[in-house]
Amino acid sequence: MSTLRGLYAITDSQLLDGGKLLPYVEAALRGGARLLQYRDKSNDAARRFDEASALAELCARHGAELLINDDLELAARLGVGVHLGQDDGSLRAARQRLGNSALVGGTCHAQLELAERAVAEGASYIAFGRFFNSTTKPGAPAATPALLDEARQRFALPIVAIGGVTLDNAPGLIARGASLIAVIHALFGAASAAEVEQRARAFSALFSDS
Repeated sequence: MSTLRGLYAITDSQLLDGGKLLPYVEAALRGGARLLQYRDKSNDAARRFDEASALAELCARHGAELLINDDLELAARLGVGVHLGQDDGSLRAARQRLGNSALVGGTCHAQLELAERAVAEGASYIAFGRFFNSTTKPGAPAATPALLDEARQRFALPIVAIGGVTLDNAPGLIARGASLIAVIHALFGAASAAEVEQRARAFSALFSDS
């Protein structure tokens, strides 16, 4: 698990509507995204299953890992990983359900105590944020680069940094210990799939320089 490193792409159902989901995700994977999180808060279970199934195939083709946001049942059905927020169920239950080899991630906000709990419950990585102003989850940033320093000293698991991450501010997070940078708008808020691939390559290149 400690080899998790690089660009962590997260989908946004509004940003990727109108047929953009699959071509834009494939572009991100071509550009080097290592993890992909399917994030869709709608109640359309049939569409969610179809989209997640297609994304699982794309990830398998490109050697990336798919995680489902906040839906353990769907993750179990597809045999992929899951990412759970603080109010979305137990990481321990997810680990038991999905098995030892599955990726199970947990949201830790800006609290090392939540990260400790996630580690104890069998998380594959710990995710901290928001580091910068974010379109997806507006509000004041809560996490600081100093938090990354402390987390890196205390935990052996890969650390994900999320929240308003851009090409300009990502290098500082990587330098302070982020193993993965989770990106939504700065990756998928693009005019074309070609631009998504270009952005993904630029994000991925930050890790080869560090």
